Amino acid sequence: MARIMALDYGKKRTGVAVTDPLQLIASGLETVPTEGLMAFLDRYLAQEEVSCIVVGEPRQMDYTPSEVEPEIQAFIARLQQRFPMVRLARQDERFTSKLAARAMVEGGVKKKKRQDKAALDQISATLILQAYLSRKEL
Repeated sequence: MARIMALDYGKKRTGVAVTDPLQLIASGLETVPTEGLMAFLDRYLAQEEVSCIVVGEPRQMDYTPSEVEPEIQAFIARLQQRFPMVRLARQDERFTSKLAARAMVEGGVKKKKRQDKAALDQISATLILQAYLSRKEL
């Protein structure tokens, strides 16, 4: 079985999470500078089989798209063109950054490490992937 990957797309950094090959467990993989994201995906998808890429869908509290959504749509178009064999899905990502920060505090992560935005993005991607897996099972 192929892995599922989730992306917490940001203007500067993108958090990446993947499942195990059985698609049971979501784990943070890396945080990549967004400008190098396609090169990272080229390398990763050449080495690992990925059946689906889940891209976080940021929304405002009133469900309207966030200001970064047009940039995400442009990225998704490039992604579909570059990797037509990989299915794409979207997952609501509201509150993932807050949940990620809370998880770091509850996990006993020291304050200096909690200020590391890259770690936060990676945990957010993991939460997006966990939410997608939960939704998929319904």
